[in-house]
Amino acid sequence: SFVYFAKALAEGYLKSTITQIERRFDIPSSLVGVIDGSFEIGNLLVITFVSYFGAKLHRPKIIGTGCLIMGVGTLLIALPQFFMQQYRYEKYSPFSNSTLSLSPCLLESDSQLPLSVIEKPQSKRNDECEMDASSSMWVYVFLGNLLRGIGETPIQPLGIAYLDDFASEDNSAFYIGCVQTVAIIGPIFGFLLGSLCAKLYVDIGFVNLDHITITPKDPQWVGAWWLGYLIAGIVSLLAALPFWCLPKSLPRHRSKEDSNSASEKSKFIMDDHADYQTSLGEKSKIMEMARDFLPSLK
Repeated sequence: SFVYFAKALAEGYLKSTITQIERRFDIPSSLVGVIDGSFEIGNLLVITFVSYFGAKLHRPKIIGTGCLIMGVGTLLIALPQFFMQQYRYEKYSPFSNSTLSLSPCLLESDSQLPLSVIEKPQSKRNDECEMDASSSMWVYVFLGNLLRGIGETPIQPLGIAYLDDFASEDNSAFYIGCVQTVAIIGPIFGFLLGSLCAKLYVDIGFVNLDHITITPKDPQWVGAWWLGYLIAGIVSLLAALPFWCLPKSLPRHRSKEDSNSASEKSKFIMDDHADYQTSLGEKSKIMEMARDFLPSLK
């Protein structure tokens, strides 16, 4: 349930920060759509391999690895904020028809700037600052969301299968229902977190907020979109820890009515688990699964 919450939290938060990302990186809406769809791209790249190999290997550790990848990808989305220049916006003057471009990077006095920068014409300095505002740092957001999709892949198929295999028939439906409920609640917290971060200025902690002349109601306002990704990434990393402590298999619960019909199936599963006791046997098993992978797709 914690993993589903972490996954849904990051997903809901991403949806709430789409416009903030578009404005911060100064990119077109078509490119924002590609960034948003990179999650599904990463998921589709590995879903077949994860479903096939994951069902035969240590499922909890694979889920834990996926959570680690998902957490790293979520943190990677927030990384550009720490390398980009401060956000640049325009201030409209009520006394003229012109607009005054203001940026925290231009608010510094000339005495604090290098001599090479001071000697440059003001128009050239403005152009360089504008180039900083529109950079290629959005690639990190794309790659981070792609990693999120890759890391999320084993959670749904392997997690539900692991829960259904080793839970009693009376409780498995209840457990799965609880997991799905948490998956629905997660986006709610994601949107609430997005609303909270949108009210904070994007460069909070990096600039003097007394110099900021726009408010959250201004169309040029960009909130602290990166802050929620740090929170969601840490939550995903914490959710991965318990899975490294779970065993590969748990005691199976079967009703008396199904004990006879499931005896052969249980014996097959136990024998299958025994094949992994030695490292040599495990390596040969993996090679055998790799050879049977393509024929299994027919």
